Amino acid sequence: MRLVARLFRLIWGGDVDRPLRPLLAVSFVGTASFSAGWTYVGIWAIESLGASSAQLGVAYLIAAVAGLAAGYLGGHMSDHVGRRPMIFLGWALMAATFFSYALVGHHVWLGLGLASLAGIGGSIGTGADQAMVADLVPPERHEAAYASVRVANNLGVVCGPPIGGVLLIGRHWPLLFSGVTVLALLTIAIGYRYLPRAGAYQPTEPPTRGSLGVIRRDRAFLLFLLSGGLAYLTYVAFETVLPISAVNTHGISPSVWGFLVIINPACVTLFQLRVIRWTAGFPAGPKFVTAMLLMGGSFLFLVLSGSIATFVLVLFVFVVGEMLWVPTSQAIVARLAPEDVRGAYMGAFGSTSAFGFALGPFTGLQLRGAYGDDAAWYFFAAVSVAAAAAGAAAVRGAAGRRVSPAPAGY
Repeated sequence: MRLVARLFRLIWGGDVDRPLRPLLAVSFVGTASFSAGWTYVGIWAIESLGASSAQLGVAYLIAAVAGLAAGYLGGHMSDHVGRRPMIFLGWALMAATFFSYALVGHHVWLGLGLASLAGIGGSIGTGADQAMVADLVPPERHEAAYASVRVANNLGVVCGPPIGGVLLIGRHWPLLFSGVTVLALLTIAIGYRYLPRAGAYQPTEPPTRGSLGVIRRDRAFLLFLLSGGLAYLTYVAFETVLPISAVNTHGISPSVWGFLVIINPACVTLFQLRVIRWTAGFPAGPKFVTAMLLMGGSFLFLVLSGSIATFVLVLFVFVVGEMLWVPTSQAIVARLAPEDVRGAYMGAFGSTSAFGFALGPFTGLQLRGAYGDDAAWYFFAAVSVAAAAAGAAAVRGAAGRRVSPAPAGY
């Protein structure tokens, strides 16, 4: 127990709001369980099911689109039934999906169909999860709180694949998926035991108006949704196009890239909370613009050189922008959202990730194949500028809003 406490203080320090700590535990275990399985789903589909890359790509696209709808709907429902039920539903669906993988055998269409549904379980609790952060801490603590949750998620992403690798010894796919199912159920058990039923900054009553109509009329938020989609296009380039360029164009071996890419999670783990503390005095709008320009602009270094040192520079500059972008954008959405439909707003914004994951790899790889790597980097840099402009306009358009204090939880 003392070791756990020391590790907690090392990573998060003493500046984590106590009501947030159960959510950190759920985020860590849940993300570890998801990444332990999802990391290997593509390999399973190709090796065990015999699916082609094209078929797998279509399955991923459908999963992204399903996640787009599920994210909003889950957040919307959390405003009516509470955050906990939707968080539990998301992990229950995820557990059921991974358990079903263990029973598929070698039926390719059944396996791909189930993989296409994975986006529902992965997204339906996201809006509730992010809204719960704003329910638990005061507005002035939103950025720090979202940064804390991001560190927990990042640790889960780091720990998950090795856990999955241990379960997959001997290519025993049913053992892997059964183990992931147990981890997902453990997430529900931890959440059921420790997640609070109410937050001090939660509305007392469910909404009496439709969230979709509110969102449709909120021009500032719609503009920020556009910005979020463009931002995720830039982010997905880092995850998908950058490693392909490093290995296939510039001759960096996959093993060396494996060591280089650790820079990102290591920096997030060690510096995410510190970056938020160091920049706490700066307004959200300029921070968001800086984040976007750092993320997209970092790719332009590769136009000048493709050396290992340049890739290290890109990784460092990008992750600094990423550490500014994620908690700042989530805090902006929490501030834009009317309290009674906060979950719907958070769910809608979370769904913009599906837009990036659906179009980012396709667009970037098409440009790279037709015109070379430089065309892709110019494109993603331009997208980041557009994201920065849209985000800044959204923040400026909402600057005059008055946010009423939320009454205690329901």
